[in-house]
Amino acid sequence: MPDKPALTVDLHSHSTVSDGVLTPDAVARRAFERGVTLWSLTDHDEVSGQSLARQTAESLGMGYLGGVEISVTWAGQTVHIVGLGIDTDHPELTDGLRATRAGRADRARRIGDNLAALGMPGAFEGVLSFAGNPELISRTHFARYLVQAGFCPTVQSVFDRYLSDDGPAHEPMQWAKLEAAVQWIHSAGGVAVIAHPGRYHYTPVQFSAFFDAFKDLGGEAIEVVTGSHAPHQYGKYAQVARDYGFMASSGSDFHSPTESRHDLGSMPALPADLVPVWSRLV
Repeated sequence: MPDKPALTVDLHSHSTVSDGVLTPDAVARRAFERGVTLWSLTDHDEVSGQSLARQTAESLGMGYLGGVEISVTWAGQTVHIVGLGIDTDHPELTDGLRATRAGRADRARRIGDNLAALGMPGAFEGVLSFAGNPELISRTHFARYLVQAGFCPTVQSVFDRYLSDDGPAHEPMQWAKLEAAVQWIHSAGGVAVIAHPGRYHYTPVQFSAFFDAFKDLGGEAIEVVTGSHAPHQYGKYAQVARDYGFMASSGSDFHSPTESRHDLGSMPALPADLVPVWSRLV
């Protein structure tokens, strides 16, 4: 019997439904054109793009896993938990996501006020053309507006100067609890994955407590190879997967052909000794 062809996997990407710049069907087509054979759209706190994403992927002959990226507050910081293989219409999940989104509009107005006080007026009104829906305005949308308006040269420079977690225009948000996010994912039949842990600013003791808490709640996986990690971090989080018995996930964290550090389907393979999360889902 011939060996089963290797999958080209990308299980972390975004569309215009959250903070990406391409529609769900356009992201699907780009993934397919880039050689992806198993894909997931994981928009922030929203699943309204899932039907179109799945329909387009399957029409192209590309495998698809329902996905979402849930915003969580843990130990005073924002972390993200990806749900893969979910029933994207499950009421406990959709109700939880709706509640998580509820504070985004007020937060966006406060960020706009902060930017105005820093000499950049009109940001809230301007950002609506990038997001459309006040429930889904993110810091990335503000960054794109400030670049277009000429206040900053790049999206990253906006975060560096104004919108990082300790930046002068940032407004903190109380997102979902970790236990709630994992529960919603599990209730919808999915696997819970810690997204891009290399982006979080915890001490070693806090990281250990975070991984312990996630595992105790039934969390199953961690992103190891991701577009949000530098290459030297792949080995670090591969070791975390080994130490905690987590399955490993991989994805580009694609948002835009021009903004993202990695395109769809461009990530290297996981270390061979790790158990890939998709082995549980396909």
